[in-house]
Amino acid sequence: MSRRFERIGREALREKIDHGEDFVLVDALSPIAFAMSHLPGAINLTPGWVDDRARRRIPDLDTEVIVYCESSDCDSSVAVANRLVDLGYRNILHYAEGRRDWAEAGLPLEGGRV
Repeated sequence: MSRRFERIGREALREKIDHGEDFVLVDALSPIAFAMSHLPGAINLTPGWVDDRARRRIPDLDTEVIVYCESSDCDSSVAVANRLVDLGYRNILHYAEGRRDWAEAGLPLEGGRV
């Protein structure tokens, strides 16, 4: 079942990161793509890893979780968000424009040490 998630834009996400707000940023791309570059502070949680790793990486079901992938054409973030909801997570936001939008705005990325 596919759901609609509340969206968060680039500027609102940047402010959360800049202010050190308490949330978990989830990159839903492959481990290689994650290693190449990801948004600051993101963790890597692919659709295939959610069941095995979500509870360890995000133990509190009320934690604000923001998921993203490459762009609005990428479905991995929606798949991860759907599975997190299935597992009981209650506070999921979607940065649909993703890493490409972030990079095109000239904002910093981490990684690149493969």
